[in-house]
Amino acid sequence: MNLPRAVLTGATGFLGLHLLPALLRSGFKVRILARGDPAPGAWEGLSFETVHGSLSDAGALKALVQDADVVVHAAGLIKAPSRPEFLRVNRDGTAALAGITRAQAPGANFLLISSLAAREPSLSDYAFSKRQAEVVAEAVFAGQEGRFAIIRPPAIYGPWDRATLGFFRASLLPVVPVLGRGRVAVIHARDAASAIAALAKNWHPGRFVLADERPQGYKMRDVALAAARATGRRPCLVQLPDALVLAAGQFAGLWARLTDKPRIFGPGKAREMLHLDWTVPRAELLPAEVFAPSVSLEDGFADTVAWYRQAGWL
Repeated sequence: MNLPRAVLTGATGFLGLHLLPALLRSGFKVRILARGDPAPGAWEGLSFETVHGSLSDAGALKALVQDADVVVHAAGLIKAPSRPEFLRVNRDGTAALAGITRAQAPGANFLLISSLAAREPSLSDYAFSKRQAEVVAEAVFAGQEGRFAIIRPPAIYGPWDRATLGFFRASLLPVVPVLGRGRVAVIHARDAASAIAALAKNWHPGRFVLADERPQGYKMRDVALAAARATGRRPCLVQLPDALVLAAGQFAGLWARLTDKPRIFGPGKAREMLHLDWTVPRAELLPAEVFAPSVSLEDGFADTVAWYRQAGWL
């Protein structure tokens, strides 16, 4: 059987670790771009091709997209020391891959994995860079909009995720701080990967947003309580003042510059966390015939905590 070929960037990142097997389950042959090896045990027994290189390596990108039916661009920085560094990877890397795809694989569909943060580009350097990635990709595929789609995931959690590990560790404390008073949509990594693979297989051009069964989102207090239930604790929740969260973000950003160690939490992330509306309008979701979420917040958190404990992370 002549299976369609999907090529994937960002395969060794958190979402990519789930996305590669999801694409294989959807019936694709998969070729990935990778600079290093995935986490041990992540893809045991799976069959795929690897092109070694980065988004700045034109030769590697040309080899990557050869004979592609769909290009899934999931690579990107979630932490960086400055806006230019975010833009170098998230915007410029996207522009390079999109341009080479259109030139070398003109029949391929191009699926950009962006972020719900791109909806509010003024909040952080990360959000700005993700919005700019959308802008440059849209420009490359101007006139070929039928071959271009964007998915904006909300906060993704699940096995292999280190970005939200601290959130679950905090739930073990007797007093748990609550950051932000808004509502936030979330999705388990398994559902996020399944949605992306489903769109790659059942192509619909356009821009779509993901969410779990509650696109209207959750209050941050309720998310903290759900995490505590998953870890078997009943902590006291304390709402932190917005000014304190912003000050903590400023301090974290300063410390990252002094130590030359970029961290996810900083001034921009603090502003993102305090933003009041990270909900998802139902009209922006993928069509129901393409994908419907299957993992609830309670089940997803329980699954994540169980994996963390088995891996020795929690």
